[in-house]
Amino acid sequence: MIGIKHRRAGRLFIVLAALAVAAVVVASPVTAGGKDNPGQGAENSQEVELQILAINDFHGNIATSSGSFGGTGRADFLATNIRDREADTANSIMVSAGDLIGASPLISALFHDEPTIEAMNLIGLDINGVGNHEFDEGPEELLRMANGGTHPVDGDLDGTPFFGADFEFLAANVEVDATGETLFPSYTIKNYQGVKVAFIGMTLQGTPSIVTPSGVAGLTFNDEIDTVNALVPMLQAKNIEAFVVLLHEGGRSDGGPQDCGSGLTGPIAEIAAGLDDAVDVVIAGHTNDEFVCEIDGKWVTMADNRGRLFTDIDVTLNRVTKDMTVVSIENVSNLQAGVTPAADLTALIDKYQTLSDPLANQVIGTVTTDIFRAPNLAGESSLGDIIADAQFDATSSVGFGEAVVAFMNPGGIRDDIDFVSSGSELDGEFTFGEAFSVQPFGNSLVTMTLTGAQIDTLLEQQWVGQASPRILQVSAGFSYTWDASQPDGSKIDPATIVIDGAPIDLGADYRITVNSFLSDGGDNFSVLPDGTDRLGGEVDLDALVTYFGANSPVAPGPQDRITRIG
Repeated sequence: MIGIKHRRAGRLFIVLAALAVAAVVVASPVTAGGKDNPGQGAENSQEVELQILAINDFHGNIATSSGSFGGTGRADFLATNIRDREADTANSIMVSAGDLIGASPLISALFHDEPTIEAMNLIGLDINGVGNHEFDEGPEELLRMANGGTHPVDGDLDGTPFFGADFEFLAANVEVDATGETLFPSYTIKNYQGVKVAFIGMTLQGTPSIVTPSGVAGLTFNDEIDTVNALVPMLQAKNIEAFVVLLHEGGRSDGGPQDCGSGLTGPIAEIAAGLDDAVDVVIAGHTNDEFVCEIDGKWVTMADNRGRLFTDIDVTLNRVTKDMTVVSIENVSNLQAGVTPAADLTALIDKYQTLSDPLANQVIGTVTTDIFRAPNLAGESSLGDIIADAQFDATSSVGFGEAVVAFMNPGGIRDDIDFVSSGSELDGEFTFGEAFSVQPFGNSLVTMTLTGAQIDTLLEQQWVGQASPRILQVSAGFSYTWDASQPDGSKIDPATIVIDGAPIDLGADYRITVNSFLSDGGDNFSVLPDGTDRLGGEVDLDALVTYFGANSPVAPGPQDRITRIG
């Protein structure tokens, strides 16, 4: 038996770093703090060097390879590349800015993401600030991820006990209503040769609007700025002046992995500007971008997703003032070419690959070409069309809901469908494992009655109350036009909403299908909980599997149901 479940195993393997091939960076690192050489501080007896290695939005992709950034991915390559970076550094810490688990491929999700926790134990992760997807299966399951134990329904699916995480979970702004305490500690303090560094971890305040209600029941998610700014003075009273925030909230930059382009936009930019000036570094997540930005004297970083990049932040700590100075930052490729994967991680991947392959490799249908989730200018994607059609087919018949339209939230579509095989199947074959990667949440379908006026409201809510537009994907036979020049709340002329060739009647009743996440008001679609005569249906993934079985070969959706003007 391989020793993949023993606590603190990850750090024992650092001695293998001498075998690692040097990691390749995407581009030249950003230099910060006025120094060109990260090791320069070691010559000054008042300074202590610290390396912070960071990932975000890993989403259980222990076995996923990507063509991005020169060929990247997989946990066994990440282990080698991380260990190589750590090898010559006296002080190093590895952290995650959330969504370490959740929305994961079958190889991890089939085992309730235990494989990902075990992989991170081996790699040597030290801290994970929780993200919204950590709550996908609810707070009790998240506590099990941290503390270990047998799954209450499925038991030990791999036949061995699960001991939980060797790393810390932090959740500064997630409060348990019954106790008034945080679900996990708000922060952790690390001492580097007499200089203390506080790491504060938390997720976005808006988590309840993007997680199924059962996943956040009994929890309150507090304001990010208020949470950090309340902690800083308390920690400063403990003689701490170095602060790193692991925040699962994001934004966008038009720059590359090593810069900020013309600037950073979105919630993370506003939050960083509002944080106490004592904060030195904000490691962000959620939006799967990659950047290195400076905002109001604070460095803000993000490293893509799925383990394709990681961030190397080199800082110095002043023994006298206790301050942190950022020396250099670079987003590094988790490169595969020329890199020897770590044997301990490869063994873990192989174990779970063997266990999951019989289900994952089942061919459920075929495609004619690639089918993508990226939307056109109107917000409609070819894959979104397919998924909405699958959900409509599953609920349109008498006795199964009699729906006239299905709506699918774009955030629930997690992957593309590739024509070229990446596994044992033939080109064009679509497997259950690939379908699971597209729809991993296991939401059930819900058919309900809305009036025509409520459908109009539903469509307007794609903009109203959203941080960014969330264009619902719609099934065949439903169409409408939206005007980008009009204000939120007035973008759609109801006369353009058509069902089966007839304009919608605002006073009539219509049967519509959504998934269970949307039906409870997820993604701020607050009109949906008002739907009546609800009928539960099958799991969304099962509907997709059935659709491919009945309609293969499946071509990309036409992307002609939503029209944009203005």
